[in-house]
Amino acid sequence: MSERILIMGGGVIGLSCALELARRGRRVTVLEANRCGGQASGAAAGMLAPFSENTDGPDAFFQLCLRSLRLYPEWQAEVKRLSGLDFEYTNSGSLYVAYHEADMLALQGRLLWQRQYGSTGRIVEGDELFKLEPLLSRNALAALHTPEESHLYAPDYVRALEQACRNAGVDIAERLGKVTVAERGNGISLRAADGRRFEGDRLLVCSGAWAGELSETFGIRIPVYPIRGQICAYEADRAPTGARLVEHMVFCSQGYVVAKENNTLVCGASEDVAGFDSTVTEKGIERLRKWNKRLFPFLESREPFHRWAGLRPSTQDGFPLIGPLEGDERVIFAAGHYRNGILLSPVTAKLAADCAEGKRLEPLYEAFSPDRFGRRASVHFS
Repeated sequence: MSERILIMGGGVIGLSCALELARRGRRVTVLEANRCGGQASGAAAGMLAPFSENTDGPDAFFQLCLRSLRLYPEWQAEVKRLSGLDFEYTNSGSLYVAYHEADMLALQGRLLWQRQYGSTGRIVEGDELFKLEPLLSRNALAALHTPEESHLYAPDYVRALEQACRNAGVDIAERLGKVTVAERGNGISLRAADGRRFEGDRLLVCSGAWAGELSETFGIRIPVYPIRGQICAYEADRAPTGARLVEHMVFCSQGYVVAKENNTLVCGASEDVAGFDSTVTEKGIERLRKWNKRLFPFLESREPFHRWAGLRPSTQDGFPLIGPLEGDERVIFAAGHYRNGILLSPVTAKLAADCAEGKRLEPLYEAFSPDRFGRRASVHFS
């Protein structure tokens, strides 16, 4: 019989890894403290935009994001097939807006290196820019148009992932409260807050912002911290022609605005450090409202009808933790994806499943080693 893999965390990363492992014939149990997708996953704007959101250069993180984007067409189709559920997946392309000549120079420099990685992007300005986005502020000087980028509707995607897992035979246990590692000897045993124990042969840590609590357990430093991300949404009925008020994912240095098929405009994200508090604040939403009207002036007269927040798991260096634990390859990490969990779900699932099969990851992925922050004292199990 195939080995049993226990997954700590039922967010988008945990569910994606569970699905990929089940597709490869593994027996999988997902253990979730609350409800699947209840934190950062379901609260995300669902943007698949590595070119727009990685502006500094083609480091290992950008390359990871790009690989995941390229997996998405096949991945999302498979999730839909296995779940029997549909969700919005839109190849809208993106615009990154510049307001000043200095911003233009930055866009041109970014375009030079991005074209080396397959971008067909180009700088658009004047009438061409306003034809792409008629309601964009006339203060916009130009924008970097990247046709390859897409977005999806995160709540429906996470629901489809969960259903696909269930249909593939994954066991999902929810509302467990805090889950701890009870034993790590011949096998691995996890204990839920109510005393229930779950036995397995391997452990996959996908506990997001809570992964840092396992630092002592595994004897490594796990500097993962929750960052509160606040988002708001506006009602946005279509024009009589059927056109949307906003056609692309539109970015600026302060954030983004993206239109969804359910006739809403999502604006994000306002970020702050608030521990594990996911309360929506007036200050956080007002921060969004102050700049989004610079992109689209019509938003100044509108009130958001929905406001929400999620806890994003950020690491000390901004890179996720992906790969096996040094000295015990039965333990695999897939955590700390910050604001890119949706984008990185297919590539992380592939890498985690490869690790579970004992495959060596290529050198690029050494940048994401869970051991890279050093050692610390660990708990000894009996």
